[in-house]
Amino acid sequence: MPRFHRFALALAVTTSLVAAGPALAKAKAANPAPIADLVKAVDIPYEAFTLDNGLRVIVHEDRKAPVVAVSVWYRVGSKHEPKGKTGFAHLFEHLMFNGSENSPGDFFEPLQQVGATDSNGTTNVDRTNYFETVPTGALDRALFLESDRMGHLLGAVTQEKLDNQRGVVQNEKRQGDNNPYGLLRYEIFENLFPTGHPYHHSTIGSMGDLNSASLGDVKKWFTDNYGPNNAVLVLAGDVNVATAKAKVQEWFGDIPRGPEIAAPKTSIPTLPAPLAKEVKDLVPTTRIYRMWAIPGLNDPEAVPLQMAMGVLGGLSSSRLDNALVRKDPVAVSVSAAAQPFEDAGILLVQADVKPGVDPQLVASRLDAEIASFLASGPTADELQRTAASYLAGTISGLESVGGFGGKAVTLAEGALYSNNPAYYKVELDRMAKATPEQVKAVANKWLSRPAFSLTYTPGERTEGGENRGGAVTAGKVAAPVQPDRYWNEALGDVGPDTGGVSSFADRSQLPAVADLKALDFPAIERTKLKNGVEVVFARRTTVPTVNVAVSFDAGYAADPHNALGTQSLMLSLMDEGTTSLDSIAFAEAKERLGAQIDGTANADETVFSLFALKPNLGASLSLLADYIRNPAFDAKELERVRAQQLNRLKAELNNPNAIASRILTPVLYGADHPYGIPPSGLGNAKSVAAVTQGQLAAFHSAWIRPDNARVFVVGDTTLAEVKKQLDTTLGQWQAPATAKPVKHFEIAIPAPRPRILLFDRPKSPQSVILAGKVLDAKGGDDLEILRSANDIFGGNFLSRFNTNLRETKGWSYGVRSRISGDQDRLTWVAAAPVQADRTGDSIKELQSDLKSFLGDKGVTKEELERTINGSVRELPGSFETSGDVLGGIRQIVKFGRPDNYYETLPATYEAMTAAEIDAAARKALSTDGLVYVVVGDAAVVKPQLDGLGLPVETVSLDN
Repeated sequence: MPRFHRFALALAVTTSLVAAGPALAKAKAANPAPIADLVKAVDIPYEAFTLDNGLRVIVHEDRKAPVVAVSVWYRVGSKHEPKGKTGFAHLFEHLMFNGSENSPGDFFEPLQQVGATDSNGTTNVDRTNYFETVPTGALDRALFLESDRMGHLLGAVTQEKLDNQRGVVQNEKRQGDNNPYGLLRYEIFENLFPTGHPYHHSTIGSMGDLNSASLGDVKKWFTDNYGPNNAVLVLAGDVNVATAKAKVQEWFGDIPRGPEIAAPKTSIPTLPAPLAKEVKDLVPTTRIYRMWAIPGLNDPEAVPLQMAMGVLGGLSSSRLDNALVRKDPVAVSVSAAAQPFEDAGILLVQADVKPGVDPQLVASRLDAEIASFLASGPTADELQRTAASYLAGTISGLESVGGFGGKAVTLAEGALYSNNPAYYKVELDRMAKATPEQVKAVANKWLSRPAFSLTYTPGERTEGGENRGGAVTAGKVAAPVQPDRYWNEALGDVGPDTGGVSSFADRSQLPAVADLKALDFPAIERTKLKNGVEVVFARRTTVPTVNVAVSFDAGYAADPHNALGTQSLMLSLMDEGTTSLDSIAFAEAKERLGAQIDGTANADETVFSLFALKPNLGASLSLLADYIRNPAFDAKELERVRAQQLNRLKAELNNPNAIASRILTPVLYGADHPYGIPPSGLGNAKSVAAVTQGQLAAFHSAWIRPDNARVFVVGDTTLAEVKKQLDTTLGQWQAPATAKPVKHFEIAIPAPRPRILLFDRPKSPQSVILAGKVLDAKGGDDLEILRSANDIFGGNFLSRFNTNLRETKGWSYGVRSRISGDQDRLTWVAAAPVQADRTGDSIKELQSDLKSFLGDKGVTKEELERTINGSVRELPGSFETSGDVLGGIRQIVKFGRPDNYYETLPATYEAMTAAEIDAAARKALSTDGLVYVVVGDAAVVKPQLDGLGLPVETVSLDN
């Protein structure tokens, strides 16, 4: 699915559809709602004001949930860094979370106390932002914290904090560099932008520059760049402009202006001649790139370029997909994407070579398809499908007011980059008016210039990333370069000198939290289709969209152990068409409707999901039913998706986190247990290569059947209406006469055998450590107390384990422990990516932290208060979107909980005592019985492990 340079467009449409709902609802199901109709009604209402000190404030009122998104954007990114200071913008972002003069502790401590959600900070080439979504009653606290670090920070910045966060950032860099394609960002920026260009270096910085950062350097960075006149503050949610004015003036009004900042001089460079480079990396197959520098996001040609890339390689039915992956499969995957920044951008086209095919052939075919596209240009239908897919595809995640892509982001980006909070309207207008002739002309203008051709070939790296900066991962390119974040995403996370500041506001203590509203979970309704399939429904009318999940009691645990990977292969093949629609026709049908339809699985369930625009719901449900009931299982398509899965499998075997999970899970459960398989579900190469078309069809017949299904629907419709639509599609489906298959969870789980399993990954700058055990608990048990214990020990940012290894020692970008969420026996696993020379020490610290937590250093009064307050107060913000509600309802049904389960949780949490949490932890956890997996450079790591008192076994993925 194509993505434009930011989420503004989709977000705008999220709001516009509310206004457009009644008119759109009249559209006939067979005729998708016209793009122009969606775009015309787009509006995110806002009011703006500016304080005397230059702080620009934008307020958007949205009363659907009792939360407010607070988003502060500073116009300072890596492009502002002078020579020798690479990585400073991002390093300083980290320091902003380590306490201010009037709130000296960790920034997240008072936020967790109020149940904040979507809290993080990110840095990219153009800007640094900080954001959190808080209950309405905690808005003063959020504004106090943000204003304190804007105006009252420097007295709290110490050499110790600088040294610690320098270590954290360096481990963030090592973690990114350690992944396949981890050095790609360096190649993009260093080759497309010449030395001296503000975009020549990437955000993470070099190790040398990070090491050289002095306390004086970082303090000067703050005074130069963090004034209120260099910032935009957005408040979006349960707040009006009158309230916002009073509160913002109180907390930010006393902060004096900072210096005026001159924007660095930039240009859109053109290579003087074609440039080619080949690099080696631990990648599954050869990858071929073609890259160009392109205009920035304010250029009128930015949107047509992105439309062009959607047609060329962004759509599922793109030109490159159809030519190189479907019709003549010489590649296993392709993509094209344009990513404009403020002053310039990057355009990437890529193809992953099908194993056994000559990379030179694929390169020439790729160039020929680009040339063919430039010669013909897009059709009107391709542009319609690109726009519809984009608009509907991103709307699904954009009911939120804040976070990484909510309405606050749209308004802040428009204000910061374009001096227009409503700049999304300009972009939408350009998208709606884009013509085939215009898009063709723009594509020719920019892609006819000399390209940077980069080829990644499988092999051992010849250089590391120590003196370069950045990291991206493999996959279909949406945004080739992501911002660097304060929290470790891989773990599931997501002014002037203070000397002259006198404060109007009372900063002697944290503002009190006002009345907080309790969670009002939507009413759950139920019915049954003609064939007995249960439908579980909740109505959400915030935006005219509908989310559907058809869930089957199967999941990866249903995979035959002699043919692991069968289900993943089946799901991939189902995406390639039905008995009445071939692969291309099926992709085009989805795109035309703006519908997302896909099949996924977890350990317990196989789920077919639909996201639909309300006016297109009937046609979208018909397509979903055809997809589920009538897969073509075409033999030719099977060979293509088999090659793709084998490539994904090879990629997994090069990823240190995936390697660790593939080793640990079967060891914990035993190879015969339904859960004792590699958790990704990709299986193994031998099985995937051998699975036949008949086996896939048989698996589908056995498990994907109406008497094994349940339908969940959340969105802007009614139960009566959706039942009528479902009865004409899925309700006609009759169950076979054969008995339903079963999963054999009665198979015994082996007794734990404590040891360290070492997987040698030479030249790894980091080691990935997993430590785990199977718990004597199942998913449907009452686990709130045990999960709270895990939160305190290792389950969140403020946990003891993360505070020790990241915030105190700086050995890691972030560590966590987690309890799985499966239906049967659960696991407890600690995950710690750490710098290689601290692997043994990190295991010692895990053992020490866990032993003390389970011993005489149990839960403290402060930890208990933080856990209870956070768990209770985050609930209203946890179900802001339809997708959140759908997930919650599925959990209620999966674990047999009452419909009001989430509304009863506050009483459960508030009744918890420290003694109960300690008892639950001591009963379930121990330092004994843990199996460790370490993926790292054995030459560096093994001597550290040999002294830990545990057997060390060197393992491969074959044994």
